[in-house]
Amino acid sequence: MQLDLNLLAALDALLEEGSVAGAAARLHVTAPAMSRSLGRIRRTTGDQILVRTGRTMTPTPYAIAVRAQVHALLHQVHGVLAPSRELDLATLERTFTLRWHDSLVALSGPALLAAVRGQAPGVRLRFVAESSVDTPELRRGEVDLEANANRPGAADIRAENVGGTRLVVVVRRGHPLTRVRTVTAQRYAAAEHVTVSRRGNLSNALDDALARLGLTRRVVATAPTEAAALEFARGSDLLVSVPEATTRSAVSDLGLVVLPLPLEVPSAPIYLSWHQRYDTDPAHAWLRGLTRTALATCGTS
Repeated sequence: MQLDLNLLAALDALLEEGSVAGAAARLHVTAPAMSRSLGRIRRTTGDQILVRTGRTMTPTPYAIAVRAQVHALLHQVHGVLAPSRELDLATLERTFTLRWHDSLVALSGPALLAAVRGQAPGVRLRFVAESSVDTPELRRGEVDLEANANRPGAADIRAENVGGTRLVVVVRRGHPLTRVRTVTAQRYAAAEHVTVSRRGNLSNALDDALARLGLTRRVVATAPTEAAALEFARGSDLLVSVPEATTRSAVSDLGLVVLPLPLEVPSAPIYLSWHQRYDTDPAHAWLRGLTRTALATCGTS
C-alpha cells in the first residue's frame, strides 16, 4: 500500500480541530479538499475518525487512541524533511506570538523587544492577553511562547522554570498597617483583601498558609490583573498580595506602599512554555534565550 504523508497532516489537523472546516482553515485548503482527505483517511484506516453528533463532530475511540501518536509522527516527519539551517539573524523575518502574564509583559517585554530589534530587525513580537481558561494555542502553533506562573501538564508541552519572585503586601499610603511596628499574620488576616485571578478564584495558596495557622481572611473582590487590583487598593483599605517584581514600576507612581508578607509561602514561579515542535527550531531557541535574559534583567528571576 502506498501511503500519502499529506494524509498524516490532514489527520492531525482533523483530530486537533474536530471539524472539516477547522482543519481546512488550519492547513489553508478548501473544505471540499479536506472532506476528500477525510474520506481517504477513513478508507485507509477502516475507521470513521470523526462522526457527527448533532451539529458537532466527535472523534471515535480509535481516533482518540492514536491522536498523540499522529502528532508525534508528524513532528518527526517535519524534522526529517525540514532539516535545520544556519540561522541568519540579520535577514530573519518572522513574527512570534507570545502569551505572557500581563505583569511580565510590562516588566520584561520592553527589554526583550530591544534585544530582538538589536539582533534581528526583521522579527516582530505579538504579545497577546492570557485567557481565563486553558487554551490549546501552543499545540496548534498559534502561540510560540508562554510565560506565567502555571506549569502545563501536557506531555508535548515543554516547561522551564526560569525563576521566581517573592510575594509582598501592597496597601495605600496612610493605611493603618503602615503605622504598626510589625505586620503579623493575625493583622494580615483581619484586613479585607482583593486577590488577582484571571479565573475569578476567591482563594489561593495564601489562604492555605493562613489555615495552617488557624486563620482565615475575607476576600471581598477579585481582579483579572495586578494593575487592576492595585487600583482597588489605591482607593480603599483593601490589601493586595502580589509578586514583588510586579510592584517596582507601579507602586510609587500610584501612591502605594509595599509591606512584607507575614506568611511562609513559596516564591511565585515563572515558567516558559512552548510546544515540542520548536525544540530544534534555531529561531525559536534564539528567542527563548533572549527571553531568559530579559526576565533576569528585570529582576524577576
